[in-house]
Amino acid sequence: MSMKKTEQIGANQYSVTFDAPRADFDAAIQKVYKKAVKNITIPGFRRGKAPRSIVEKMYGKEVFYEDAVNEILPAAYEEAIKDFDKTIVSRPEFDIDTIDENGVVMIAKFYTKPDVEIKDYKGIPVTKSKIEVTEENVSEEIERTRQRNSRLIDVTDRPAADGDVVNFDYLGTVDGVPFDGGKAEGQDLKLGSGQFIPGFEEQIVGHSIGDEFDVNVTFPAEYHASELAGKDAVFACKLHGIKYTELPELDDEFARDVSEFDTLDEYKADVKAKLEERNNKAAEADVEEQIMSALIEKLEADIPEAMFENETENFVRDYDSRLRMQGLDLSTYFKYTGMNLDALRSQMRPDAERQVKVRLSLEKIAELENVSVSEDETEAEYGRLAEAYGMKIEDVKKAVAADALTADLKVKKAVDLVKEAAVVSEKAEEKSDENSDEKPAKAPAKKTAAKKTTKKAAADGEEKAPAKKTAAKKTVAKAEKAEDAE
Repeated sequence: MSMKKTEQIGANQYSVTFDAPRADFDAAIQKVYKKAVKNITIPGFRRGKAPRSIVEKMYGKEVFYEDAVNEILPAAYEEAIKDFDKTIVSRPEFDIDTIDENGVVMIAKFYTKPDVEIKDYKGIPVTKSKIEVTEENVSEEIERTRQRNSRLIDVTDRPAADGDVVNFDYLGTVDGVPFDGGKAEGQDLKLGSGQFIPGFEEQIVGHSIGDEFDVNVTFPAEYHASELAGKDAVFACKLHGIKYTELPELDDEFARDVSEFDTLDEYKADVKAKLEERNNKAAEADVEEQIMSALIEKLEADIPEAMFENETENFVRDYDSRLRMQGLDLSTYFKYTGMNLDALRSQMRPDAERQVKVRLSLEKIAELENVSVSEDETEAEYGRLAEAYGMKIEDVKKAVAADALTADLKVKKAVDLVKEAAVVSEKAEEKSDENSDEKPAKAPAKKTAAKKTTKKAAADGEEKAPAKKTAAKKTVAKAEKAEDAE
């Protein structure tokens, strides 16, 4: 087996002509015949006992050629490209050139990683936001902790009020006819949460335990169930219970309960420090995003479509893996979001393109700057991955090839190099209101646990699905897959 000819046939596209000796091809034909003959019936012979020569005489001597070529192709191709000096980035397309007494001549066509040029990657101007942590921010964070540590207390001496959690039955009808999903018993609902359609929760306020009453609402015109959209509905309700939320006192005892600190002042100082750290990390991440965007603008490369397609598929597989960790899968995700695989690919394509361009930029910078990685650094990274994913270091090494890990480390060093050389200017920025987003209205129908989980996953995906990967995290994904396989 050998490479006979290599030819560039387009931008980053090559054709390799290679062959396999006749002896290898004949051996493959015999192997294929032995597998196939068990299912072949020839008049005059018992099933599976017809000689190869008889089978070929009846069906033609080429009857086993295709399967025989497929038998020898992988090894012949690997042997042919072992000295090919470019990185192949697409699946090869194969053609048979000739089959004769000398053997089989085959042709493989594929795309390679492009030649890249990038200039002026040092001194990139970026702006780093400085978000001050105010006492109000600290109070808001502590209040969220109080809410998480609250408890519900039964109410018996007053009607339901906004903010209470009520327990009730309901039966919804449109024009006097019940509809699917419009009935529940023992439903818990926090009044004012916006969980049910507009106008529903407000009509429970003021009612007492034991009251039976009607709630009159109109389904939104854009309601997800088209048969109910825009329709007037009546919900017959019966109120069984009322609870109010009791928050813990904001004192030293509260601080000891929710943290490792003895006093409220110490706890507040720690909350402020953590908020400052979080804001700084967010600002650093934004700076890195600005730098990566600038590198993409400076990149000059004719990138094969196959690289974008491959990275998009990587995004899809990673997203599927994350869903499976939540007990879901893509088919369930599609069912509850109305998406399909093509739509998901389209959604992920922009981030995949960005990932490819950033990676090519950083690899070129690492090459231009002669970035190197020592054996100790590679070994340390294996150890870090093993600890991060709770795996044995030997298993990580099986899952992640050393050259792939080294390539990732070079990219990380290139990121650090460009960041250190960037020209950073700071600007003050007001802290955004984390509670300003309005919650979407929901139907007053009890949801199954599976649907809740799915919709949460869907919401996570719709915000920006999937989350962007940094350019140097390919080996992490491989380690995750290896861990899942165990």
